[in-house]
Amino acid sequence: MPSAAVAAMFDADPTIAALAVVDDGAPLGLVYRDVLQGMMRVAGPALAHRPITEIMDAKPRTAPVDIDADTFVNALADSPTPIFRTAYVAVDADGRYAGVGGLASLLASHRRRQREASDAMAMVERMAVDIGAHLDGVLAITERLEQQRLTPDAAAFVRAIGDTSRDMGETVGRAVDLNRAINGGLIMSPAPTRLRDFADAVEARWASRASEGGSTLLVSYNGDPECGVEIDGERLLQVIDILVENALSAGRGMIELRASARCEGGEILLDCQLRDNAGGHAQDRLHRVNDPLGAVGAQDRSEMALGVGLALAHRVVRAMGGRLVAEANRGAGLTVGFSLALTPAAAEAVTQDIPEPVGGRSAHILIVDDNATNRMVAEALCDMFECTSEQAVDGVEAVEMARSGRFDLILMDIKMPRMDGVAATRAIRELGGRSGSAPIVALTANADPADVQTYLAAGMQDVVEKPIKPERLALVLNNLLASDVEDSAEAAA
Repeated sequence: MPSAAVAAMFDADPTIAALAVVDDGAPLGLVYRDVLQGMMRVAGPALAHRPITEIMDAKPRTAPVDIDADTFVNALADSPTPIFRTAYVAVDADGRYAGVGGLASLLASHRRRQREASDAMAMVERMAVDIGAHLDGVLAITERLEQQRLTPDAAAFVRAIGDTSRDMGETVGRAVDLNRAINGGLIMSPAPTRLRDFADAVEARWASRASEGGSTLLVSYNGDPECGVEIDGERLLQVIDILVENALSAGRGMIELRASARCEGGEILLDCQLRDNAGGHAQDRLHRVNDPLGAVGAQDRSEMALGVGLALAHRVVRAMGGRLVAEANRGAGLTVGFSLALTPAAAEAVTQDIPEPVGGRSAHILIVDDNATNRMVAEALCDMFECTSEQAVDGVEAVEMARSGRFDLILMDIKMPRMDGVAATRAIRELGGRSGSAPIVALTANADPADVQTYLAAGMQDVVEKPIKPERLALVLNNLLASDVEDSAEAAA
């Protein structure tokens, strides 16, 4: 077919972006609208009678007709075919012509689906964080109830509610962490950690719980007792928690955690191996560790929770520079472990007692949050730190209560009706004097760097992320209230 005839086909239908040249069902090449029309404008008379096969793209991009669109789009980056070729030929299993597709529409559709998926996951994460905050509230209530005089049956019910809420909260938290890890947003906070204390912490957390389930946990550490490394100790404990849970889920038996550390080439090599002799089919258990989400049945909630945990463990270990490896033992059970090359550091305990929030005095704190459960959680934590508290349900009420100047510190939610936390903070700062100078701490699930800068610019001193971690809140209270005490003492002098 002459080139002029093909150009006329493009002119007749402006929706066609490309045409395939096919011979007896086999694709020979592809002609692009923009390329052919440009050539015809420059050298139309010379090209008009030339066969289209002489100016077509003889090596167009091809794709199997049944390929998944996302797989095809993801493969474009690795393809040697230039991306500017804006169409592709779809072929069947025998390599015969099946149709022509446009890359522009495909990429636009792919980007739209990605945005929709990202928006959906962001909404799910916000809901999960909110659920976690409510579960923290349930735990705060059960802890208060456990301090009351209850009948044996009532005490058992309260313990069951607390245990269930704790397990659900942990699963929700891990799901949020896994989503963040998949999207590159998992926060790692390395700090000086003494490895001996890490081993002690694992034993303290799990020895009695394993015994209650009919298993025995043995923890050993082989290395310098004072060896310290830079690592996120909380994340490391999270991984071990998941591995111990995985071992316990397989049935009763012996569980042994061996941690060893040695210095090599200026680094500390940490090797952690968790071995169990529980029953169960070894290959099935290996598959669950190596492909935790693929092995999960959607109808089994406990399996789903364990699968999410193991998937997160893989991601956390990878973020630390290692790889989670599992193998079947010669006898029964599995051995799951990892090795990490870590930077030496001054030794500090991996678990620290919650610090006294205020040096030598009880602080009076204003809790500002429109959610009753969140207020109850914060109140329970203030009680734990021997601080008194009052509550406000929004920014307007917070500003009015702050006028009295009777608060040593304000815990401020961000998203509230009538007046949000940022506007309330600015209004409090404008009060001046003692009323306007109380330290203000943001309580929020939105703690991205840009958000934090907004909070600090409004006059807040620090940020505590929701769900609230007691040790984090205690540290912030201690820092801000202790400095407040020092400032008062200097002013008095």
